[in-house]
Amino acid sequence: MDHGQENITVVDENGTEQLCNVLFTFESDEFGKSYVLYYPIGADEDENEEIEIHASSFSPNADGVDGELLPIESDEEWEMIEEMLNTFLDEEDEEDED
Repeated sequence: MDHGQENITVVDENGTEQLCNVLFTFESDEFGKSYVLYYPIGADEDENEEIEIHASSFSPNADGVDGELLPIESDEEWEMIEEMLNTFLDEEDEEDED
C-alpha cells in the first residue's frame, strides 16, 4: 500500500469487499510496523455525528503498491494508534478554525 493512497478495498470475514477512504497512514519505529486508519465510503454518522474509524497494521508487497491488512495485536498498539488519531483529529480541528 502506498502511504499516499486515498482508497483501499477491505475484504471482511464473509468475503465481502468494502471500498474505504484512507484517513491517514503512519509508521511506528516502536513496533516496527506501518498502520492505516480508514472508514467505509458512504458510512453513516452515528447520533454524535461520528463515523467509526477502523485501524489495521499493513505489510506492503515487494512492489510497495498493495499489501496485506493485519489485525492490531496488543493493547499497547491500540493505545499508540489512539494517540496518533487524537493528534490527527486535533490538527484537523485547528485547520478548520483558521
